[in-house]
Amino acid sequence: MSSAILRSRLASVFLKHRRRLLSSNVVSGAPKEPLAPSSATAGTPLPPPPNTATTATASTDPPGVFNADTTSSNKPWRFLKYGLIGALTGASATAGYASYAYTFDEIDEKTRALRSSVDFSLKEDASTFDNVKGLLHSAAMIVPAKAIELYLDMRRLIEEQVQSFAEPYAEKLLPDLHPAERHVFTLVLDLQETLIHYDWTREKGWQTLKRPGVDAFLEHLAQFYEIVVYSDEQSMFVDPVVERLDPKHCIRYRLSKGATKYQNGKHYRDLSKLNRDPGKILYLSGHALEGCLQPENCVPVKPWKQHDANDTALLDFIPFLEFVARTSPPDIRPVLASYQGCEIPTEFIRRSKDYQRRMQEQKQQGRFWRR
Repeated sequence: MSSAILRSRLASVFLKHRRRLLSSNVVSGAPKEPLAPSSATAGTPLPPPPNTATTATASTDPPGVFNADTTSSNKPWRFLKYGLIGALTGASATAGYASYAYTFDEIDEKTRALRSSVDFSLKEDASTFDNVKGLLHSAAMIVPAKAIELYLDMRRLIEEQVQSFAEPYAEKLLPDLHPAERHVFTLVLDLQETLIHYDWTREKGWQTLKRPGVDAFLEHLAQFYEIVVYSDEQSMFVDPVVERLDPKHCIRYRLSKGATKYQNGKHYRDLSKLNRDPGKILYLSGHALEGCLQPENCVPVKPWKQHDANDTALLDFIPFLEFVARTSPPDIRPVLASYQGCEIPTEFIRRSKDYQRRMQEQKQQGRFWRR
């Protein structure tokens, strides 16, 4: 009897446990519904649950669609931003073209009337309309006039800075001549490929070699000329080279890159800044016509390389230069122009021989008439 009761109780517990498992699986898989309040009757219908997708769609705009209010509020700022960018671009382009096409003085002259129109004063004899019109025009021209004045000030400052680097460091590169030496000619010499040649090799590095005959050339012509070295190299290079090149101090002055004029990307010798008579200056260089602003004073000489050990170009120039110093022509420039296109030493020797031959013929003719 007791065993039958035990089996019936175990069977009822097993069935209850199985129903719980089945009911939990079914409920977990079905969507949960909100609980109705206790006061609600069974016949009252429940409100539908809110649709999450519909709510999200109604609250947010689809991608790529902007709010009309936000877009309209940003339009003035965008217009102001692009207007400022356009104004700055136009002003920069105008300033660049004006800097390229016109000089400072031309722009100053062309804009003087516009800048003066800002200073408007009321006139008693003018009508009210004219005075108002003048005031409005003056107010409208304030910004352009101030912009032009700012441009002119900046350009003046920039040109002054550039001028300090492009021009020689002084208007008079050499001191005044002694009154007793006013008749003396000035012989300006270049360094590179004229008196020396410097080169770099992998085996020996930098080498500075002296041109053959340079010692005799300097010592002899120092008796007749004021010798000046004018180089486009830095002074830290020119000074030690000249000291070793000229132990007897035949060279009076030395000028380096700071005394040259920077023009078109190159440094030129400006002989007009030497504080000497232009008719008494000779510039002797292996690149005379390429590195000087006064070609009428140039005396070209053959450029020298270190491999030419038998060079005699400097010694060949001694007769011509000594003749110029002794005869002292009033202006050397026509004399040099007569040698244009010729090798001066060779042409000078030919002219000297012709002169001696003519003089010999005249002497012979004089002797003939005496007989």
